Amino acid sequence: MKFIFLLLVFIFPVNIAAECTCQQSTNTNHYNKNQALRFKLIAIASILIAGATGVCIPQFGKIFESLRPESTVFLAVKFFAAGVILATGFVHVFPDANESLENPCLGDTAWGDFPMGYFVAMVAAVAVMMVETVVASVFNRSHCNNKAAEHVAGDEEKQETGHMHVHALSSHGHAAGSPELLLRHRIISQVLEIGIIIHSVIIGISLGVSIHPKTIKPLIVALSFHQMFEGMGLGSCITEAEFNIGTVATMLLFYSFTTPLGIVIGIAISNTYEEKSRIALIIQGILNAASAGILVYMALVDLLAMGFMKSKVQTSSRLQILAFISILLGLGCMSLLAKWA
Repeated sequence: MKFIFLLLVFIFPVNIAAECTCQQSTNTNHYNKNQALRFKLIAIASILIAGATGVCIPQFGKIFESLRPESTVFLAVKFFAAGVILATGFVHVFPDANESLENPCLGDTAWGDFPMGYFVAMVAAVAVMMVETVVASVFNRSHCNNKAAEHVAGDEEKQETGHMHVHALSSHGHAAGSPELLLRHRIISQVLEIGIIIHSVIIGISLGVSIHPKTIKPLIVALSFHQMFEGMGLGSCITEAEFNIGTVATMLLFYSFTTPLGIVIGIAISNTYEEKSRIALIIQGILNAASAGILVYMALVDLLAMGFMKSKVQTSSRLQILAFISILLGLGCMSLLAKWA
């Protein structure tokens, strides 16, 4: 994950600044640039605080009992966040991908009428499914082999000593299924963060290269809420994954600083960046499409489907209604933000 992040940070800005074609920007006066820079600095602070707050809220379950993973409040937050992530993929990221990949500046020689954005999203979603399946399969085979070896060793010890270690054997039976579920939560949280980071870098750079204060001002508020809601979804996944403190801190910092770092990169390359160049449009479109595919798959399969399959939800009509309301609120809030961001 760290390698992918560094690749995006250092290679993506170089490529999008390397070619300038199609229509050039015309409004580049000094006043706009200075005023825009002030708003960008405000955006860095606001988005950093909002993102850090959102992703850390689920971590407070270690302090407040009402926010623990097994609580009703946490369940409502998770369904709300799943709705946010689903709307982010469909309403925010997918349209951006199609806008880039179907831009007239690419001409008719790129891929013609082929729906490249949908194709990339589909491949990304299937790739995530394959990764989850392969990793889980390898772990399950290894886990089964280890259990078989332990039972053989136990049988040999039983024959030698004439008694059985009941406590050890029963503890293995009690924990059956738990390691697999924990592994899946860890895969989900890491893959989800990759999808979010890809999108965050792009929106950060887009804001950083803008020289229009009227465009930046509404984006500050919209993107701050966007990062906070999205962070809540990622934070809930990280909490259920039960990583060690070092991994948790790393993932929280990566999420919190990605968009502000993208803004800094955008400011640095603003004099050479041309958003209508062929390379910029293709890279932005493909990365956004891949991110959309990942986010939609994760929201539907790994967050919503898994959430509704919990026995606590399956046996309670009240929790099901709460889940439906939370999802709709998440979808509605993030879809409304699409008007400004």
